[in-house]
Amino acid sequence: MATTMTVANYCLIVACLLPVVSAAIAKSRGFGKRRKDGGFDNHDPRGWLSRQSGWQARANAAQANGFEVLPLFIAGVLAAQQMHHDQGRIDLLAMGFIAVRVLFIVLYLVDQPTLRSLAWVAGTVISVAMFFG
Repeated sequence: MATTMTVANYCLIVACLLPVVSAAIAKSRGFGKRRKDGGFDNHDPRGWLSRQSGWQARANAAQANGFEVLPLFIAGVLAAQQMHHDQGRIDLLAMGFIAVRVLFIVLYLVDQPTLRSLAWVAGTVISVAMFFG
């Protein structure tokens, strides 16, 4: 039996890559500089990131949060597909999740905590909604 990738399956891949994008943003100011000049320290990347501030620290926090929300989203998509919920609805919910997660990252970077929290809630609601078709 041949199976095809659904939009929701592609969204799973994107969701897994969003924390990597956030990490790259957090590290970006340090790229191209020598370590002794404050450049990114690949010998101690977590220590280097912990010493950052402003948008870099927020991008790193967005990275951590991106990994934290993945299990519920992945479970929601897979459970919805396993329960044979309407694939069109699953795809729309998955795209909505990606949209609010991208918005979440942007809101984190520009330091909008209330709107960022609303985007987080929306993503969580979307993930839970998938379980119920």
